[in-house]
Amino acid sequence: MSNSDTKTILVVEDEDDVMAYLVTFFEENGYNVITATNGKIGFEKAKADHPDLISLDISMPEESGVKMYRNLHDTPSTRDIPVIIITGVSSDFRGFIESRKQVNPPAGYFEKPIDRDAVLASVRELIN
Repeated sequence: MSNSDTKTILVVEDEDDVMAYLVTFFEENGYNVITATNGKIGFEKAKADHPDLISLDISMPEESGVKMYRNLHDTPSTRDIPVIIITGVSSDFRGFIESRKQVNPPAGYFEKPIDRDAVLASVRELIN
């Protein structure tokens, strides 16, 4: 089923149920999905697999999404991969990340529970 035109999304999420939901959601909409359960693994996969887009949770064990986001931004090979943040963290965090001068704001920001249509529209706009 997969062909060279199929876009790949890296989902970085530590909650099994949310991960399963996002994987199914993206696959049903025609994307290849690779996964990581924390920012450290996610960053390694981003460098190795160079996905078309990254869906990133913020609060995770081992390494937070904030640190992964900064690592992505500071690494030339991953700097241009669009990142959408999907998190249960409040909008206070959004103000924080968007006020950082050393990193660009994420390409999209969605709070859980996600608005499926809004997420899909954002993904399609970013990588199709």
